[in-house]
Amino acid sequence: MQKRVHFISIGGAVMHNLAIALHKKGFIVTGSDDEIYEPAKSRLQKYGLLPHSIGWNANSISSDLDAVILGMHARANNPELEKAKSLGLKIYSFPEFMYEQTQHKKRIVIGGSHGKTTTTAMVLHVLKKNGIEFDYLVGSQLEGFETMVGFSESSKLAVFEGDEYLTSALDLRPKFHVYQAEIGIITGIEWDHINVFPTYENYKLQFEIFAKSLPSNGALIYCAADKAVNEMVNALTLQARKIPYTTPQFEVHNGKITVYHEGKAFTLQIFGTHNLQNMMAAHNACIEAGVTSTQFFNAITSFTGTAKRLETLRASDKSMIYRDFAHAPSKLKATVNAVRELYPDRKLIAVYELHTYSSLDKAFLPHYANSMQAADFSAVLFSKHALEMKKMPMLSEEEVADNFGSNTKAFSNKEALYNWIQTHYSGNENLLLMSSGTFDGMSLDF
Repeated sequence: MQKRVHFISIGGAVMHNLAIALHKKGFIVTGSDDEIYEPAKSRLQKYGLLPHSIGWNANSISSDLDAVILGMHARANNPELEKAKSLGLKIYSFPEFMYEQTQHKKRIVIGGSHGKTTTTAMVLHVLKKNGIEFDYLVGSQLEGFETMVGFSESSKLAVFEGDEYLTSALDLRPKFHVYQAEIGIITGIEWDHINVFPTYENYKLQFEIFAKSLPSNGALIYCAADKAVNEMVNALTLQARKIPYTTPQFEVHNGKITVYHEGKAFTLQIFGTHNLQNMMAAHNACIEAGVTSTQFFNAITSFTGTAKRLETLRASDKSMIYRDFAHAPSKLKATVNAVRELYPDRKLIAVYELHTYSSLDKAFLPHYANSMQAADFSAVLFSKHALEMKKMPMLSEEEVADNFGSNTKAFSNKEALYNWIQTHYSGNENLLLMSSGTFDGMSLDF
């Protein structure tokens, strides 16, 4: 008999992907949301899963449902959630459902403050290249994968990107705790999500809990080049094996990175020290999944990256324009340094948008000091309207610029920023655009 599931908040980036994945698996899927944007709207419509109306409707919940899947966007007093509880239905958060579907499989969970999506994508790329079946969850649309979530009936392996943000309105655990990893990865630790983790110590504790939860037959793969991770792991007594990794030996030739492993050279499509570290995390994870080192490095040479992670928007002999998802201070610095390292003799313009709750917090701004120092010209955009909507203290262009330092210009108007970029970009420089948002809708055509 077909299983029936209902999604509360079906329009979420990952939620709608899970809905499509379950539909393709043969589930009867319904859902609701109070707002559904593109591309979720068109993708749900393609599969006949788009709700007939926008908003919550308790009548959507009936006793014949096998499960209700609750998104993070839904509040605790959601009328559909209240109806589901009154009927005694099985209610899962997204992470709980992912665990339920894969509890008899070997789960590899990639955690860390940055690099999770890229590392996960690398693991999936290599496994796919080597013909290994797997279930998966990744936080970006990947080339060769129709959905961000996928299931295989015959797989014995599941690979999850492990977000540390809260699970749902009913479950305040970080998502990556719920997956119950056997193989865990920590790529780096840098204070983030300060709206739910008010201190760095509280934030770091979540990674300690993750590491300690790994079983005796499991392993913790961690970045020994990250000071915070290295110190934390060395201080912990774990059941699982500890597998450190760092930056591999590499050389830069004509805008390409070549790495060396066991005496052999492998030329990569990716670049940047942080991405080479992500690659070594993926290498260790794939070894645990049964892939040999030779198989890994032969496969990783064709990995081109993920959407908005040092994604090439335009390329010529004289200029590269990149878009990147960077938002944490260390990621900004790593991304700017990566482009500078690849093109040391070409001028670099770095532009960043303050978009996340943490980045817009007045008390958090000092963490960005000199994060774009390696650029020749740097600028920051923030939206005063966004601050008003989030009910956060107002920022001025002067204080934002002062906190970034290194002659960084700050703008609260996207048109002014666009004009500034046009003034500095002549077509002979590299331009790096970093944001987890859209630069307030600014055109990226330069």
